[in-house]
Amino acid sequence: MNYNHLLAKRTARIKASAIREILKVVSQPGMISLAGGLPAPASFPLEIIDELSSLVINKYGSKAFQYSATEGFPELRDALTILLAQKGIHVTADDVCITSGSQGLLDGVGKVLISPGDKVVVEAPTYLGALQAFNSYGPEYICVPTDDDGIIPEYLEEVLKTQKIKFIYLVPTFQNPTGRTLSLKRRQKVAELIQKYDALLLEDDPYSDLRFRGTALPSIKSMAPDNVIYAGTLSKILAPGFRTGFYIAPAEIRHWLLLAKQGVDLHTGTYAQAIAAEYITGGYLQKQICRIIDIYKPKQEAMLAAMDAHFPDTFKWSHPEGGMFIWVEGPQDFDAGTMYRKAVEKKVAYVPGKYFYAHDGDGLGTMRLNFTVTDPELIEKAIHTLSDVIKAG
Repeated sequence: MNYNHLLAKRTARIKASAIREILKVVSQPGMISLAGGLPAPASFPLEIIDELSSLVINKYGSKAFQYSATEGFPELRDALTILLAQKGIHVTADDVCITSGSQGLLDGVGKVLISPGDKVVVEAPTYLGALQAFNSYGPEYICVPTDDDGIIPEYLEEVLKTQKIKFIYLVPTFQNPTGRTLSLKRRQKVAELIQKYDALLLEDDPYSDLRFRGTALPSIKSMAPDNVIYAGTLSKILAPGFRTGFYIAPAEIRHWLLLAKQGVDLHTGTYAQAIAAEYITGGYLQKQICRIIDIYKPKQEAMLAAMDAHFPDTFKWSHPEGGMFIWVEGPQDFDAGTMYRKAVEKKVAYVPGKYFYAHDGDGLGTMRLNFTVTDPELIEKAIHTLSDVIKAG
C-alpha cells in the first residue's frame, strides 16, 4: 500500500533533526563527542532517587500514579513559585503550568499561535528544537542579527516598526547554540520594545541556573510580565528523562495552551511531577545545582584553554559565564560542514552551526561545541585534533 497520499500537507515541512543524525555518529567506537547538548550522566541525582521515590509513595500514595490536572501536579506548581520568585517572577501556583519538557510548550505555542505565513522573529542563530517545533505550522522566520551580547535591539525595533509579527522567540541566557547571554541593558531595551509595540515574546530559559561566573540577570518576564511567555525546564537540573518543563503565560494564551495540551497527552506524567516537587521542596535542588556547576565548570575551562592554545588566530569563539555550549566562528572561507566530515574521520564530532539558522545558506562557517559530557582530558585532545584538521584544510 502507498501511504504517501494519506499524509497531511504539513508533513512536507517536518524534517529529521540534524543533531539526532549526528548523535548516531557519536555512538561509533572511539568517537569523542563535542556534539550533543546532553547533561552529563554524573549530574543526575541517582543517589537520592530511591529516597525521593519512597517519599513520594508514602506521601502521595496512589495519587502519584493517577491521572492529574492538565495544568500540572498542584504540589509541583506550588514549589515552582518559589524558584520563579528567585528569578524576579512573582506568580501564584495558578499561574504555573507543567509541560512535557519545554519542547512540549514550544509545539503548543506553534499550534495555538502560528498560521501558515505568520511571521515569527528569531535570533540568528537560534535553538534548532524551536525551529523544529514551529516548522510544521508554516511560519515565515524573520532573523534578527546577534553579537556577543545577544540580539541587537536596534534591528529588532526596525522589524517591529515595519512588519506584523506573531511573536518573538529568544533564549536570553547562555543561549543554545552560542552560549551568549543578553546583557542587562539589552534586556531592558527588549522589554521596553515589546511593550511599546504591543508584541509577544517567548522567553526560553533552560540554562540560567548553570552559572559558573558572574552575576545572575533578571528575566525579561520580570520586566514586561504581560508581554512574555516564560518557559523553564528541570531537564538540566534534575534529569531530562523526567520530561518536566513549565511555563507562565498571559491568561488568555494559557487557556488555549491548556486546551491544546489536552489533545496531545492530557497531562505530564504525575509520578515524575511528584518526584520533582519533593526534589525542590526537600532542599535537594540547590545542592544539586552546586554539584552540577562543579562538574561543568572545569570542563568548560579545559575547552576554552585548549582553544586558546591550539585554534588559529583567524577563529573567534564565545566565552560564556555558564551553560553548556561554546560557539565558534571561522574566517570567511571556512566551511564547518566540510570540516565536520574530516573531523569525524579523526574521531571527533561537533555540530556545524548552519543547522541553527532558519534560512539555508547562513552560518556555514560556524560550529557549536558542547563540553558537558566529555572529560577535560578528552576535551583537550579533541580540540587539539580539531585544530590540526583546520590547519590541514
